[in-house]
Amino acid sequence: MEITEQCVVALTWTLKDTLGEELDVLDEPVEFLVGGDDLLKRIEEALQGHGMGKTLNLHLEPEEAFGDYDESLIFLEPRALFPAELEEGMSFEASALPQGCSAVPPDLLYTVTEIYPEHVVLDGNHPLAGIALRLQLKVEGVREATEEEIGRGSAGTGFFRVQPMAPGSDTLH
Repeated sequence: MEITEQCVVALTWTLKDTLGEELDVLDEPVEFLVGGDDLLKRIEEALQGHGMGKTLNLHLEPEEAFGDYDESLIFLEPRALFPAELEEGMSFEASALPQGCSAVPPDLLYTVTEIYPEHVVLDGNHPLAGIALRLQLKVEGVREATEEEIGRGSAGTGFFRVQPMAPGSDTLH
């Protein structure tokens, strides 16, 4: 089967920055809905017309991936507002931030990037914002999407939509 809009692809990949540093490896195939919210548009475009077994090497500029880094999405918040067990790398949805925090843009995920005695640094940028990426991906399978997957716009995978990460987690998927 050839990849078209509204189908599900199973992918494996290696994601690197332009210096060759490995950022993420997906060894086991994961399914994504093409034509939904699961994949970046540039990846969907590159996959069109290919089938199982195809390997693609993509170079994604920040504007094709996670956007430019936006310094206006950095916030300093009083340390006293956060629980004692706060750790760098923890993520919070805007609605879950402690009462008394700045008026932050909604619908973003904020990551604790630094903790000081008097304040906490929150970053609303995607962890890969501002970074050009190299992505080697392999199509491990292709199938028709179900009506349910099409209706929700996803095969259930949220790699390219940042989800809150558990403390100490270093993977992006």
